[in-house]
Amino acid sequence: MGDHSEQERLRRLGERIARMKGEVDPPSESHKDAHSQGQMAWRMVSELVAGLLVGFGMGYGLDALFGTQPWLLLLFTALGFAAGVQGVMRTAQGMQRTLEAEARAAAAGKTPVQGAGKPAGSAPATEQRGDTRRG
Repeated sequence: MGDHSEQERLRRLGERIARMKGEVDPPSESHKDAHSQGQMAWRMVSELVAGLLVGFGMGYGLDALFGTQPWLLLLFTALGFAAGVQGVMRTAQGMQRTLEAEARAAAAGKTPVQGAGKPAGSAPATEQRGDTRRG
């Protein structure tokens, strides 16, 4: 008799667990988008800082070599900043193209094409090198 009541309790517990699991929503698309946007923001910051550091390093090295302190340092730091801003703008334009493609696909009632409007530099390495061979 005790065995039957335990089985019944386990069955009801299993049903409750199944109901609870059904009530839990899977991660939403907005959560995934926020993660993707965070990655893109980090990429933009990295591009800007890398441009500044490379420009600073080149300017410092050339100033030390030619004895022109601080003029080449200032010039190359400004050029590095400009290169970093250009990279940030390129990434932002790629994000904008992606959002526009998704909006057009949603308006047309279609599923967006995977990879449509990806930001510059997001292609696989073989495509970045211009390698046209097919394996």
